[in-house]
Amino acid sequence: MVTLTRIYTRGGDAGQTSLGRGERVAKHDPRVEAYGTTDEANSVIGLARSAIARNLLGGERFAEADAMLGRIQNDLFDLGADLCTPEGESKRGEQALRIVASQVERLEREIDAMNAHLEPLNSFILPGGGEAAAWLHLARTVARRAERRMTRLAAEQPINPEAIKYINRLSDHLFVLARRLNDDGATDVLWVPGGTR
Repeated sequence: MVTLTRIYTRGGDAGQTSLGRGERVAKHDPRVEAYGTTDEANSVIGLARSAIARNLLGGERFAEADAMLGRIQNDLFDLGADLCTPEGESKRGEQALRIVASQVERLEREIDAMNAHLEPLNSFILPGGGEAAAWLHLARTVARRAERRMTRLAAEQPINPEAIKYINRLSDHLFVLARRLNDDGATDVLWVPGGTR
């Protein structure tokens, strides 16, 4: 359990922060960039959930979406904890929290279940449609940036392979969920190649 008694500590005033085991690194360290970007994705998902909350009377689809996103937000904190503790290291002999295969598999099951309601795409989709879907498209792009940060980190240091799988599936999940909330794709905004020439 995390206990926060003070919000500011002045510990980062010199441009450094602590990793999960207490090691001090620069705030622009690739590991901090990776878990910081997952936090950013989590914040955008919170905005999507706010938009969904205003539409909960819109049916079961919105209630299911909110429940899935609630689980994802919790997973993203797990992912941040995973990334802030280098592989093979833990704090005071404790087992480090890691993303596990079952979290990735849950995303895959949810993607498959949502996709069963959708017609196949014959064009790329422009981010938009309803408000919740638009926020999910933004969250998807932030998740992709987090994935780029994570793969860059993985090129330099070992990281949990399930963490990379998770963030990769997450962007797919958010894309499919945005379509589901856009009336099962009926209100998706389609790209028209060269349409403004």
